[in-house]
Amino acid sequence: MIRLSIDASAPDPASLALAVDAIRAGGVVALPTDTLYGLAADPFDAAAVGRVFAAKGRGAGRALPLVAADRAQVEALLGALSPTAARLADGFWPGPLTLLVPAPDRLVAEVTAGTRRVGVRVPAHAVARALCRACRTVVTATSANLSGQPALADPDAVAAALGARIDVLIDAGPCPGGAPSTIVDVSETPPRLVREGAIAWQEVQTCLHP
Repeated sequence: MIRLSIDASAPDPASLALAVDAIRAGGVVALPTDTLYGLAADPFDAAAVGRVFAAKGRGAGRALPLVAADRAQVEALLGALSPTAARLADGFWPGPLTLLVPAPDRLVAEVTAGTRRVGVRVPAHAVARALCRACRTVVTATSANLSGQPALADPDAVAAALGARIDVLIDAGPCPGGAPSTIVDVSETPPRLVREGAIAWQEVQTCLHP
């Protein structure tokens, strides 16, 4: 495992080069987000997705959430957002709101756990966004931990748990932790709350119906 020390507030794109190379080669990278550390891989590469499940020691029965650099990247790779989804994206991204949207056909089926819907968000963490921008793709962001174990916010804990199972660890210091992202299914009308997390459902409703 290669460990990269990165400035959390102002990441130098050049310092992420080894992580970008790993993603493009089908590898697995541990990256910081605005909640916890996650495992990043190319969701359009079946072998890379398989390596994420193997790293966690988990079967492929649960969907993998994605993170993106910005709304434009989401729409370029996953498809245009509906008016409802666009309103929520503009209201809460970057931030802890995951939107369940229809998955494009070329996305690896295991990413959606066969549902053909995928959760995506733009995290409020400069390093995660910079990696997506440098890779020119959305990436997976499932929690960086062994299946059944607590999610991890500290890079030392990630290294201890997964060091032999991943290619690169982007060390930007401890993540904030706290509540997970709120998940809203915007693939149906009206939108449906899947999980209330860091953003209250009332805030979501207020955004949609000010």
